[in-house]
Amino acid sequence: MTSQNDKQNSKSAIKLDILALAAHPDDVELSCSGTLLAAAAKGKKIGIVDFTRGELGSRGSAEIRDKEAKNSGEILGLSVRENLAFKDGFFYDDNEHRLKVIQAIRRFRPEIVLINAPSDRHPDHGKGAELSKTSCFLSGLIKIETQWEGEKQEHWRPKHVYHYIQSNMLVPDFVVDVTPFWEQKMKSILAFESQFHNPNYQSDEEETFISSPRFVQFLEARAKEFGQAIQVNYGEGFIKTAQLGVKDITDLI
Repeated sequence: MTSQNDKQNSKSAIKLDILALAAHPDDVELSCSGTLLAAAAKGKKIGIVDFTRGELGSRGSAEIRDKEAKNSGEILGLSVRENLAFKDGFFYDDNEHRLKVIQAIRRFRPEIVLINAPSDRHPDHGKGAELSKTSCFLSGLIKIETQWEGEKQEHWRPKHVYHYIQSNMLVPDFVVDVTPFWEQKMKSILAFESQFHNPNYQSDEEETFISSPRFVQFLEARAKEFGQAIQVNYGEGFIKTAQLGVKDITDLI
């Protein structure tokens, strides 16, 4: 897995099957890490690009979250994890930020991109979704020029873009069975020790919405609710950005 801040010379040619884009470190772990684990188990290359370091979080620090993100990425078996170091709370869907996201998409050339919820409790999630969705489209335009390490990048547009669901309850267009990967998903979440309930983590910081024991219970309840919808134990829900299609109706479970 790549470090948070290096240029990744040896990683610049990696092609991912699935790239998850996230406003904050831990967004992916909470919402769609089971889906990434399921894909990795089938030999797919998976990666995460976080937009911010989560420096405005009430608990921990950017440096702590850098280490936690690295540890979590190792649990997930990521081929790459990078951080664009946008300003937490103050990034926007504008040309400057779009070009940096486009640069990342063109570097890793994913077939599928998973993006933040279209609307959510944290305003960065909706902003992240719009920035990601727009950048995925613009990345396919040949007349938008970007460079990486002094070389012109080829245009690239992912085949599919899906929103993962976060804190707010949104109705999914489809649900992925993550039952076999639930325990590993939770390990990836709890690797963010400063953020989520961990009786072994010593801190004088005040309890937050996500650090309370209730939040971990909520995560399990949400996954069970999505799982129940498709008659499995645990599921992760996604929202389409374009019409879904299948080659064979028996592809549906």
